[in-house]
Amino acid sequence: MYLHIYYNAAQAVDDERKFHKMLRTLHEELESGKRNPNNEKKYEKYFTIKTTPIRGIQVIAKDDAIEKAKQSYGYFVLLSNVVKDPIKALEIYRNKDLVEKAFCDLKDRLGFNRPAVSSDMSLDGKLFVEFIALIYLSYIKKQMKDGRLFKKYMMQSLLDEFDIIECYEQPGRALRVAEMTKNQTDLYRDMGVEPPSSL
Repeated sequence: MYLHIYYNAAQAVDDERKFHKMLRTLHEELESGKRNPNNEKKYEKYFTIKTTPIRGIQVIAKDDAIEKAKQSYGYFVLLSNVVKDPIKALEIYRNKDLVEKAFCDLKDRLGFNRPAVSSDMSLDGKLFVEFIALIYLSYIKKQMKDGRLFKKYMMQSLLDEFDIIECYEQPGRALRVAEMTKNQTDLYRDMGVEPPSSL
């Protein structure tokens, strides 16, 4: 088995924000007396609760437990019995994550969680279109990685850059593309596609 341990600085910031938000919620629940049964283990782990006749409920943070939790900010682990190279393992994980997110988009944005078709043939057609969409998504990600575009763009921001290009179509005539910026033309080439001739 291969245990790959990674650190992500951006995730560390996000982990810290989420952890402090959780501690505030737990503290408020304890002070108000409205304890959540699902959080009992967390109360015990991160706080000492004292009740006195004069001061009422006193909630004291357990500094040692909180400091120990902070040490794991930004770290995540991948376990494999096949992939030895940590970079390759991370790449495979991210590709798998991309496909899962893509299927989530297909279900949520395109309503594919309920196909709403009247025949098997319609279902086959819809599945085919969804599958082609995932192929395009995977190809775009690969081209962005090969062209080192992830340093400047997220996938959605790159697609937004292409989305604002105007094109005109008339029956019997070739598709005409409006004038593009130099950045858009360069992006086409970075993606391995010859930019269309503009007006």
